[in-house]
Amino acid sequence: MEATTTVARWTWGRDLEGAPAVESGVGACLRELLTAHQVLRSHRLMVGTPRMSVSVHEAGKKNTYLFRDETQPTVADSPVEAAQEVARRVHEAMSSGEIGSVYAHIDSPGDVLLGDDFRREPGLFLLGGSALLGYVGVDLATRTDFWLPHDLKGRAQPDVYAANAPRLSAALRDLSEALDSDTDPDDPTCFAKPNETGAENYFDEGGNAQDVWDSFERHPVRGRAW
Repeated sequence: MEATTTVARWTWGRDLEGAPAVESGVGACLRELLTAHQVLRSHRLMVGTPRMSVSVHEAGKKNTYLFRDETQPTVADSPVEAAQEVARRVHEAMSSGEIGSVYAHIDSPGDVLLGDDFRREPGLFLLGGSALLGYVGVDLATRTDFWLPHDLKGRAQPDVYAANAPRLSAALRDLSEALDSDTDPDDPTCFAKPNETGAENYFDEGGNAQDVWDSFERHPVRGRAW
């Protein structure tokens, strides 16, 4: 099942001490984003050539952009080379001004294992990257329940869970290694409680998985979908 808002989210981040200004901005953001994408692609949680939405904000000016557009790498040899190539094109297209922060995200289809076959799902995960004041971060969000022991209506899904939860767990572990940062589960949402290896359902006092779909999806939380 797919909700209209985030079911679970995880983040990674670290300081870039001693990095030059350009490395702390566009290049660093895109390198971390594409490194994470390569990990997810290795687990088939994202597939295809990544198309990124990139925004470069001008320092000290609210809602002012030096660059804001969609782009994708034409170099596929490595995340580092792809990030360098895209960063060069972004810098060439940027307006003049001081970079304040950089944000980018990839919204890509991925494969879910159902029975013996994979099924392509649009928007399985949203992958984001950011760079600000010498700090670079990555976040991963899902609106689906393929990773939970029970679906959002509280119905047990042992086969779906057994097939897909280990794939997410392995990807979270590999992301931590690739990004050189511990996996930090975000706060619980209306739908699930993320942890370092995946996410958990909500249960009532009787030990039954709660029907959070009926409680929240029929009256969705207002705000951005992710």
